[in-house]
Amino acid sequence: MTTKEAMSARHMVRKYTGRKIPRDVEEQLMERIYQNNEKYGLSMRLVTDNADALNIFIKLVLARGVRNYIVLAGKNSGDVDEKLGYCGADVMLFAQTLGLNSWWVGGTFSRSGVKKKAGVADNERIAGIIAIGYGTTQGIPHKSKKAEEISSYAGTAPDWFQEGVGAVLLAPTALNKQAFNIRGEGNKVSMTCDNGIYTGIDLGIGRYHFEAGAGKNHFEWV
Repeated sequence: MTTKEAMSARHMVRKYTGRKIPRDVEEQLMERIYQNNEKYGLSMRLVTDNADALNIFIKLVLARGVRNYIVLAGKNSGDVDEKLGYCGADVMLFAQTLGLNSWWVGGTFSRSGVKKKAGVADNERIAGIIAIGYGTTQGIPHKSKKAEEISSYAGTAPDWFQEGVGAVLLAPTALNKQAFNIRGEGNKVSMTCDNGIYTGIDLGIGRYHFEAGAGKNHFEWV
């Protein structure tokens, strides 16, 4: 499965089976996390066989069987949320290519439980977690805005721009707001996002999806 195929196949999954992640799959996932941490100066971690990430209400009512998750953490800085959104999207889609399902959890997780289990330092920010494993279902597509509601292009939009916008609409966002504003002219593209405390994370996720859909060689960010 390619990254583009993974974007279309990936949907939010909140309920998981008890099937363990095979060691070889776990090692591939850990290597991908390591590569992102090294490149962007982050400290994301993979936690397996642990049920402390969600509080009791969420585990009983909203979710089931969440025992594996990726901790989205990095040293506090002005752009740490955007970096975590970007790299988290990369790892999440890579997990999909390995046959795993996922759920991006931005607010409804136990920060103290995650911090203790993952050994997160006091000077590091936890921006969320990505629950991961084998879902009881493959999930369903989320409701989506139309391309023209989040984007515009000066002139006739080339295929790569349209494919980039389409990829952004497949991305998970906080409260599914898809609060993006994407503008293109020639090979120049700008993207902003206005989703309150989740703006940085959503912007990072959106940028990754646009690049994966459009192809980095077709444009440059401004």
